[in-house]
Amino acid sequence: MRIRTEFPYETTRVDGRIPLPDGTLLYVRIWRPVTDEPVPALLEYLPHRLTDRTAPRDWQRHPWYAGHGYASVRVDVRGHGNSEGLPGDAYDARELSDGVAVVEWLAAQPWCDGKVGMFGISWGGSTSLRIAALAPEPLKAVVTVCSSDDRYDNDGHYLGGSVLAADMHARAATTPAFTARPPDPAYVGDRWRDLWLARLESLEPYVHTWLAHQTRDDYWKHGSVREDYGAIGAAVLAVGGWHDPYRDTVLRLVEHLPADRVRGLIGPWSHQYPDRGLPPGPAIGFLQETLRWWDHWLKGQDSGVMDEPLLRSWISESHRPATVYEELPGRWVGDPAWPSPHVTPVPYALGGAPVRVDSPQHTGLDAGRFVPSGNDGDLPPDQRAEDAHSAAFDFPVPDDGPPLEILGRPEVTLRLRMDVPFGQVVARLCDVAPDGSSTLVTRGALNLSAREGRDRADAWPLGATQDVTFLLSGIGHSFPPGHRVRLAVSSAYWPWIWPQADSVGFTLAPEGSSLTLPVRERTADAIAFEEPEQSAPLGVVSPESLDEPRPERLVVRDVAKGEWRLEVDPRHGGTRVHPDGLEFTEDALETYTIDESDPLSARTRSDWTIRLHRPEMAWDVTITTRSEIACDAADFLTSDEVICRDGGEIVFHRTWEKRIPRTAG
Repeated sequence: MRIRTEFPYETTRVDGRIPLPDGTLLYVRIWRPVTDEPVPALLEYLPHRLTDRTAPRDWQRHPWYAGHGYASVRVDVRGHGNSEGLPGDAYDARELSDGVAVVEWLAAQPWCDGKVGMFGISWGGSTSLRIAALAPEPLKAVVTVCSSDDRYDNDGHYLGGSVLAADMHARAATTPAFTARPPDPAYVGDRWRDLWLARLESLEPYVHTWLAHQTRDDYWKHGSVREDYGAIGAAVLAVGGWHDPYRDTVLRLVEHLPADRVRGLIGPWSHQYPDRGLPPGPAIGFLQETLRWWDHWLKGQDSGVMDEPLLRSWISESHRPATVYEELPGRWVGDPAWPSPHVTPVPYALGGAPVRVDSPQHTGLDAGRFVPSGNDGDLPPDQRAEDAHSAAFDFPVPDDGPPLEILGRPEVTLRLRMDVPFGQVVARLCDVAPDGSSTLVTRGALNLSAREGRDRADAWPLGATQDVTFLLSGIGHSFPPGHRVRLAVSSAYWPWIWPQADSVGFTLAPEGSSLTLPVRERTADAIAFEEPEQSAPLGVVSPESLDEPRPERLVVRDVAKGEWRLEVDPRHGGTRVHPDGLEFTEDALETYTIDESDPLSARTRSDWTIRLHRPEMAWDVTITTRSEIACDAADFLTSDEVICRDGGEIVFHRTWEKRIPRTAG
């Protein structure tokens, strides 16, 4: 990593407030180049608190953009951070209309030339796409990283129509903990407590809404740009990583947006900006790459960015299974269109006699984290134990031939017979080495009630045999000679997939079943990136803890009871001391429990503690939350609790207990 301290422009920074049409004020931080000429503005707009949680990340890139001649702007969403107003649902209409108002406000400032770009990762990247679909006139270009184009099936709530136990729970548990944090008196003054109490009174756990909509209905269609890619008027640079669950957004955007205003980039990365150097690498000079994008679309300069292939992607070489890789071996390739003329779908017929698939309910404990973020325990370990709980079909790569390289989304067609009305199927693609080690390459899932569409819940005709077809997540991977391509099919995948109430598996008939791989011909590509660079860091300090750190992922088995427990420490950062004196502490523990023979035993729990402390102001606020999901045959059972303290005083304590019918999940 190269730290940049000298830029073409000197810069200034100012904090302020942006007025919305209803009079609500949003908190804003603006880095600007020192110049008399108006410049384009770049906006990052999300709820994750610019004065504490994202401040270290913001310092890496906003001053860098300002130093290159852009006004770089960071805004907290209404009801979050130091912004006024009350929080709403994720990506709701008010959040998006506020974002349009912010874009128009920026364009009208005397220091702005009227052109605006938006960028962000995860929530911020998704919001950029959704605001682009509303087509505010000043918004000319977007850089969206690790983002979602489909709120239902590609945003951490559902997968193939099945409830995503791990990520829906983790995300639903995180939002009360984050939303309950108060404004900071260092920035809003004595009003902080009144603003906080009003915010707390509006709290409602998101999980109530998310579980109430178990098919892809109008709730999920709102804000899903997949409904109408043509609504996006801005140019889009779509970026993802093969170890990020949202990478298929990139493939769909480069397929559906006009080629003269979209480019895609997919590397080996997890859910992180590609310049941060977090595993797996290699990292790239991502800020320089985005600068080319901004210069072309906002300044009209010939940066050469549109001369690049439509899609640049990383094809990983075969690698041993591990939960973390500093860097993966591989190479960059370029494709001029998507679907690519270099990629051919190649079907592989499954073979053998019909096989009964009734996986133990704990199958999936070696799935790894749904949203890897560069931690040591994020990625899937050796898959041999998971393969043993699945029906496995192997296809050898000939010893005397070239590597088998794939790029895109594999597809499976499975002929199944099921004797119960509801169930799910999970397919994993693995790279099996001669010594038997099994590296997970990609995977996909289908709720069998969604086989005719994610907007439906059709019971399976009892005892019937039907063909189902679904896609696995996109990947770039090279299988070397002497290895085997393995398709592993299971009926359970906990805690990714919430088990169906009467899950007893299915019978898979290989005759009529197939795996289709997107095989890419080997091409000579000359794609390279600059060394990563960022602006000077904020200077946050993390004091050493005296406590023994918890394992990132711990699996505990009660042999006598047949119970399995997965404990996950998501490593959100511990205590960080900011240069302005703020002490910011986050701690979380997620627990997933299941009996290997009972799908109704599934339980999730998440405990959060957040502390915001300014010793010089005698300000000391603590938020603790507990979130749980359980089930019976008819309902999901949710329980949530939030406790907020100002010093030693409990200023808010509320619990929610709710039954939500299992209509499709």
